Amino acid sequence: MHKLPVKVGGLELSSPGMLASGILDENGYTMKRILDEGAGAVVTKSIGMEERNGYMPPVVFEGKNWLLNAMGLPNPGIDHFEDEIVIAKQSGKPVIGSIFGSSVDDFLVLGQKMESFGVSAVELNLSCPHVRGYGSEVGSDPVLVKNIVKELKGTLSIPVWSKLSPNVTSILDIARSASDSDALVLINTLRGMAINIYNRMPVLTNVYGGVSGSSIKPVGLRLVYEVRKEMDIDIIGVGGIDNHEDALEYIMAGANAFQIGTALMHHGRKIFNEINVGIGEFMAHNGVSDLSKLVGRAVQ
Repeated sequence: MHKLPVKVGGLELSSPGMLASGILDENGYTMKRILDEGAGAVVTKSIGMEERNGYMPPVVFEGKNWLLNAMGLPNPGIDHFEDEIVIAKQSGKPVIGSIFGSSVDDFLVLGQKMESFGVSAVELNLSCPHVRGYGSEVGSDPVLVKNIVKELKGTLSIPVWSKLSPNVTSILDIARSASDSDALVLINTLRGMAINIYNRMPVLTNVYGGVSGSSIKPVGLRLVYEVRKEMDIDIIGVGGIDNHEDALEYIMAGANAFQIGTALMHHGRKIFNEINVGIGEFMAHNGVSDLSKLVGRAVQ
């Protein structure tokens, strides 16, 4: 029988597909349901030091094969999120706490609190493309990235993952700065915008937003491939995965596991089981007994 369990970023997962941060992951019951229906793990919404309301709508715009969003990192703040973690953990599967901050101290406090809540790992949001002072503004500074990762790795007893931005001059430079991480999550959304030609204004109140969906898959694949070619580190691929073929492309490009976000809008929670079945059938038909044998097979 084919094997779908994977080891990635210091964790053992029952299947390689995870819920990406920012989609249906602010509520503990929703996260638990997604885990119960086939996801190997969930990543929470990015949580900061204090409550944020986010931007005024419109904050989301859907194109033909892409989604543009600028939510503004709305979240209840770290001191009001423990109950959601506790509920999600009832599934018995890993819950990864996503955190964002503007300094080493912020990330350290957030990481320690997430660990005390019982998360299996923390994912550092070093890549949100549309909020000043956070995300990609932090994640584009190699020295700051290195210091954040080093401090958390030296303090926490749980794995540390770093989610990197494609909106940088060289993702390899940032990846090397984050090389102390247990895993790199590649990639977050691409920075973009849309204009309403009838009212002659940008669609989003924030003007700029993050582009996700199937149209960004070629970019995500390229960056996973580039990092895998140069680095021996666990990689979690994310960006435009819509079916098991997409997931297998990421794996063959060098990802040990993958995350899914925007595709839930069109397929619902069943996408995780559908992809698991598709990967299993591919392995059976091609005589592959262990998914890890496919990791990086396309890298030359």
